[in-house]
Amino acid sequence: MSIRNRAGQWEPLLLGIEPEHCGVCNQVLYRNTTMLKGGWERCSVCNRFVHYACLVSGKVQFLKRRPRVCLNCEHTLAKSAQ
Repeated sequence: MSIRNRAGQWEPLLLGIEPEHCGVCNQVLYRNTTMLKGGWERCSVCNRFVHYACLVSGKVQFLKRRPRVCLNCEHTLAKSAQ
C-alpha cells in the first residue's frame, strides 16, 4: 500500500514494526522461534515481555511460579530481601 507523490515517486504507508525483545536474554520474541518452546509472558514486576524459559521455575520444574516473575527481577528481589 502506498500513495503516489506529486512527482511520480512512491511513498510507503506501512510503518516499520520493531520486534519485541526479551527482558532477560535480550533475544527477539518471534512467534516462529518461541511457539514450540512455550511462547512468552509478561513479568508481573517489571511489566516486560520475556521468554517462558526466562521465568522463575515453581515447585515443579516445568511449571512456572505465579505470579510470573522474570529471572532479573527474582535476583533483585532476593538481594533486597537480604
